[in-house]
Amino acid sequence: MKIALAQINPIVGDVAGNAALIRRTIQQAQQAGARLVVFPELALVGYPPKDLLLKPQFIEDNVAAMEALATTTGSCAALVGFVCQHTGPTGRALHNAAALLQDGRVVARYFKRLLPTYDVFDETRYFQPGQSHSIVELDGRRLGLTICEDIWQSADHTSRQLYDIKPLADLQQDGVDLFINMSASPFVNGKDAFRKKLFADQCRRYQLPLLYVNQVGGNDELIFDGCSCAFDRQGQIIAQARDFAEDLLLVDLAQPEQNRCETIRSDIASVHGALVLGLRDYVTKCGFSSVVLGLSGGIDSAVTACLAVDALGPDNVRGVLMPSRYTSDESNQDAAALAAQLGIKTCTIPIGRAHDVMEASLADVFAGRCPDVTEENIQARLRGTILMALSNKFGHLLLSTGNKSELAVGYCTLYGDMAGGLAVISDVPKTMVYDLARFINRDRQIIPEASITKPPSAELRPDQTDQDSLPPYEQLDEILARYVEQEQGFGQIVAAGFDAAVVRRIIALVDHNEYKRKQAAPGLKVTGRAFGTGRRMPLAQRYQPCQTSPDSK
Repeated sequence: MKIALAQINPIVGDVAGNAALIRRTIQQAQQAGARLVVFPELALVGYPPKDLLLKPQFIEDNVAAMEALATTTGSCAALVGFVCQHTGPTGRALHNAAALLQDGRVVARYFKRLLPTYDVFDETRYFQPGQSHSIVELDGRRLGLTICEDIWQSADHTSRQLYDIKPLADLQQDGVDLFINMSASPFVNGKDAFRKKLFADQCRRYQLPLLYVNQVGGNDELIFDGCSCAFDRQGQIIAQARDFAEDLLLVDLAQPEQNRCETIRSDIASVHGALVLGLRDYVTKCGFSSVVLGLSGGIDSAVTACLAVDALGPDNVRGVLMPSRYTSDESNQDAAALAAQLGIKTCTIPIGRAHDVMEASLADVFAGRCPDVTEENIQARLRGTILMALSNKFGHLLLSTGNKSELAVGYCTLYGDMAGGLAVISDVPKTMVYDLARFINRDRQIIPEASITKPPSAELRPDQTDQDSLPPYEQLDEILARYVEQEQGFGQIVAAGFDAAVVRRIIALVDHNEYKRKQAAPGLKVTGRAFGTGRRMPLAQRYQPCQTSPDSK
């Protein structure tokens, strides 16, 4: 029996469009000789649908679309993820479900048993967990169905067991021939290697093969890498779909040597692929066709521009140079050189005159007070106003170019450089921005060498550099990774060898600038903990971690 893994890119909420995509893919799988085609988790509605699930009409539309899909099936059966109503007297109103469609009807349903409620996941807000496992028979084979989290239960790979239920053990006990997992598993740098090791260990533990299909594409902040694959009972990969692209992978368990195995990107190459896909899908799924961004001659705007060109093509990217009285000639030259290498159109709109007017307008009110960050921020906000004007006039989506390190400590300006519709690299630490720049330049120099090697600067005052206000980025990023991503306390970070005064200052900056991050544009998630829906910190709070730590003295 040949089984096709349908790695598709659904659009959240587009039930009709997703149903049409599923219908076309079923036909392709049948033409390829598949007996069964498996789709990702909630493929019919897209993942994550969030509070669309609270709309009764949305649920009814999805159920109707599933029933209509069933009537189109013939010799090729299909497993499709959808939302099913929970009919019990208590509990949530919905199930995260899968339906087996065969010979024109729905012949079986399965309800996801393990519902994640960590990081970006909040499934118990909407779904009632399934109470039993599901086995479907097809051509004499007993197929054990699971949905995403159902297969992530493993004491060997997690620091803490989250569930008492073990879906794979239950399925093995009832005598299945293989596991099938329908997923919507978001990308995180390094996650694919971890995921494959976990799945391989599960296969060896239960001595059963596994077929895993994952959604691909960007939906808001989340990026799905695809990477659908199949394992034999010894935990060896016998089929591998592409990463960051739609794919239909045909799997023959009886003749694994005939299966296709694509090469999967890792490390900085995978981060680059994720950002390009996430940017492209956010722009197009939100109804835009082009983007605009400021080009400063620095590394952040250069990397963002390169990602935009890779995602949308040079004709759909517009760069804007906005020099001030403090902008160096070298910065203007670097910005122009980048644009020429990328083949994008640019315009130059100096902000010097507008800056003079603003200072004159505020002179009486500010009389007697020395210039400070206020005057610096006026420049950033003038640039934000210009970029938003171009966005409004020409229908471009404005991309902000700030990185995670800056966003973490508030080294950014509300309504200035934070203005935009998408914060492309807001989950990319500054040190990783440099890695991306070197990756982009791997074959030829696109980003000018000076943009990579010169000391980073916002150029909002004479001879300014980032390190006037911040520790070196190598040190800052390590402290931020420990405090934000690993949730280490003050004492733990100091014990790791970092200066106590520096750690205390960085922690204070992170905590104080939560209000800025709440107002930031949505960003693309590529690390284990982003400043998005997976991190929910209060704004009005008085917890002081450095003072309460036993090692703080």
